[in-house]
Amino acid sequence: MNNIHTIAFDADDTLWVNETFFRDAEDEVCKLLSPYINYESCQQRLFEMEMRNLSLYGYGIKPFTLSLIECAQEVSEGKVTNEIIASIIDIGKEMLNAPVNLIDGIEEVLDQLSDKYKLVVATKGDLLDQERKLEKSGLSKYFHHIEVMSDKQPANYLKLVKHLDIDPTSFLMIGNSLKSDVLPVLEIGGHAFHIPFHTTWAHEQVDIEITHERFKSFKASSDILKYL
Repeated sequence: MNNIHTIAFDADDTLWVNETFFRDAEDEVCKLLSPYINYESCQQRLFEMEMRNLSLYGYGIKPFTLSLIECAQEVSEGKVTNEIIASIIDIGKEMLNAPVNLIDGIEEVLDQLSDKYKLVVATKGDLLDQERKLEKSGLSKYFHHIEVMSDKQPANYLKLVKHLDIDPTSFLMIGNSLKSDVLPVLEIGGHAFHIPFHTTWAHEQVDIEITHERFKSFKASSDILKYL
């Protein structure tokens, strides 16, 4: 821990609540599509459509909304009404305009750590949307640099630490996803803290137990202050 001088925070579900908006949107859409498909099958088809489009659209609310519309057209065999499409578009807009609700205790953590470390945001998603949420959150004053990544693979993190002009061994990543925030950072020689969120997107779930000297898991963000 003594080597760490740069700490990166994931944004969605680490700094503020995010995943619940997506799950609520899927619930609404599957209710709208009930004339064409049952609820459980709709949930599965939505996920499959997101995975099919991920490499083309990337992450974020706008790609998600496009996938919802495409899924509606597909499961209805082209019979989906204009009213339902309009409702799905409205759901996407509501997500973009949703309030930013901070994770409990996170601002106190940032306030304390910003005096000792260089703090950055390292997140995935749509640049405009993530910038909007950061501004609405009131947290931007704590961060030295904001990095919105197309993906979170080892190569993406290596690019980030090179840009920051630091060695990976002095870099700590804090996030809610083992797949995106922990495993690739450990692979490049960095440190990683995991703070689970109560809801995790299926694409981010990994069934693995991590035992590593550069890894720690916590129940709440405030718990990390005992180690930093």
